[in-house]
Amino acid sequence: MLTTRPRGTADILPGQVEHWQYIEDMAVRVCREYGYREIRTPIFEHTELFVRGVGESTDIVEKEMYTFQDRGERSITLRPEGTASVVRAYLENKLYAGPQPVKAYYIGPMFRYDRPQAGRYRQFHQFGVEVFGAQQPAVDAEVMALAMDFYGRLGLNDLELHINSLGCPTCRIVVREKLQQFFKPVLGELCPNCQSRYARNPLRILDCKSTRCTELALEAPTTVDCLCPECRTHFEQVQQYMLDLGIPYVLDKQLVRGLDYYTHTAFEIMSPDIGAQSSVGGGGRYNGLIEACGGPPTPGIGFALGLERILLTLQKRGKLPNIQAGPVVFLVAVGDRAVRESFSLLARLRAAGVAADMDYQGRSLKAQMKYAGKLGVRYAVIIGEDELKRGSVMLRDMDAGGQREIPAGEVIGALKDN
Repeated sequence: MLTTRPRGTADILPGQVEHWQYIEDMAVRVCREYGYREIRTPIFEHTELFVRGVGESTDIVEKEMYTFQDRGERSITLRPEGTASVVRAYLENKLYAGPQPVKAYYIGPMFRYDRPQAGRYRQFHQFGVEVFGAQQPAVDAEVMALAMDFYGRLGLNDLELHINSLGCPTCRIVVREKLQQFFKPVLGELCPNCQSRYARNPLRILDCKSTRCTELALEAPTTVDCLCPECRTHFEQVQQYMLDLGIPYVLDKQLVRGLDYYTHTAFEIMSPDIGAQSSVGGGGRYNGLIEACGGPPTPGIGFALGLERILLTLQKRGKLPNIQAGPVVFLVAVGDRAVRESFSLLARLRAAGVAADMDYQGRSLKAQMKYAGKLGVRYAVIIGEDELKRGSVMLRDMDAGGQREIPAGEVIGALKDN
């Protein structure tokens, strides 16, 4: 089917893409104000990077990655998330040798073989940030504040920020033992995936979307209950910084996140507008990830926000702006000589920074005006034989409906003033 896109993908058409650019421009603006700089990584990496970085027991690695053999018989995977790739770039390019912390952001496509649903695609797009080399609780608060600030500037001021602490590797040993003890009597009632996770990583059971597993996990031990004194102090300080910033949050002891690399602070941002899968983004600390990928022990924290889900939320709330997507001016030419003059004027308008277009199908005057109306232009510049003889043009305001004749030499100035 050459005219059917693959399931789980979407075409972003003219008239839609302007809303994407609006969101992306807002992300860039906020990141610059917070001192984050853009990084761009390949959309595919060696498979081992994601197996080691994301975690073998995660749904992403087990079921969702697009993996293939290239012509060199190497295992290659389309990136399912951004953090592992940015970590690889940090290490390969020795960014750890420069000033720390390194604060980076990215915007781009990711790929997961997942069941398509509202706001979730197999090729999807994320805006994310990463901070390497800073352990202080204030950095955790800054990353969450940046995310909430970004949403606020888009007009999404009532999203819920859910936070939790997953602790350090020492805490994880304790919670692992307690979870295995808790789930052992009901092991047979867990879904097949969670029965497998029981031995390898029982914490992942808390992230299962199965109704029965969710019910069984309601009274399970939580990571917060198993924090060591150092991790507890860190998390308390993070919460205090959030209070100092005046950012409300929900302490969600069941929050786990879907990737194995998270440690300490974890968070998700929830919207009630997009159904059961209500998360529009999230993140947390991953202090062991850089070391797991072959680098020196380096703390890290970041988040990733799904652009499709943000768009869906903005649409449902009527928050998408009305953006002038096409040309502001349309040149209406009648006659061969007028067409040549219009083509020359078109180039001069564009050089002056005025978005302009003209007819290329030989339409009549009436048809050109109708087409200009469909484009939604603000002005039409009409040039015919009479206007050429008088050295003038007719400038029509398409919104107000009035028009006036002005000298041809003044048209660029008149349009730039408006």
